[in-house]
Amino acid sequence: MKYQKTAFSFVELIIIVAFLGIFAVIAVPRLNFAIISKQKAEALAWKITTDLRLTRRLAISDAANNPTNGFGIEFLGPLSSFTSYGIWNRSTFEEVNSQSIDPDVTVSSNTSRYFRFGPLGTLLAGSDTQIIVSAEGRSFTITINPATGMIKCVEN
Repeated sequence: MKYQKTAFSFVELIIIVAFLGIFAVIAVPRLNFAIISKQKAEALAWKITTDLRLTRRLAISDAANNPTNGFGIEFLGPLSSFTSYGIWNRSTFEEVNSQSIDPDVTVSSNTSRYFRFGPLGTLLAGSDTQIIVSAEGRSFTITINPATGMIKCVEN
């Protein structure tokens, strides 16, 4: 009667696990995590859009107490790559909210780091009208209409 082998030996299992470990060490650094950065760009673009709308709404709702200065968002860092931003009551200089910007995502503006809304919800003089959010080839443009204060976010 012949004996047939029906299982793997312990040594064979150890060799297979070692090969799988070596392949994992080689493959994981080569995986493309760009899709995560692309999603971060979209999420941040919509977050900034929401915060701009909140700032405009605060300026309109507080118009009786704050008839001249309104509310604004100030971005920190160079114009080509902001690092954080905050929503401010421009009369009391009180910070309402702040947000840091992920280093994987580039947020920039053309001429100014300030977006200030007056009591009617319109942009005040000295405010920029566009913010660009981009990461890994995906880009979003947030545009503010100066006359009405309406905010629109589109993917480029």
